[in-house]
Amino acid sequence: MQITTIANSPSPARDTSAVSSAPSAETRRIGDDVAQARKTAMSALTNDRFRAMLEHITDPASSGALMTMRGDNVVDFKSAQSSYADNSE
Repeated sequence: MQITTIANSPSPARDTSAVSSAPSAETRRIGDDVAQARKTAMSALTNDRFRAMLEHITDPASSGALMTMRGDNVVDFKSAQSSYADNSE
């Protein structure tokens, strides 16, 4: 699997006829959310551990094994919390 990115690609053209000269708080918040999502996505794409995990799960043999995993081991929250505490000491 190969992941390619286009850094600093131009943003799509926007219709500015309906937008006032000062962006609203909601528009700024949405813009900030989009910028943060893009930053997170770019970080994931350039992270070697994330890339290795993607390669592993997209391997046909691995993905077949993941598909056949079953969720029969139901554990209550207290047991899971206790087990986590034991393992983190």
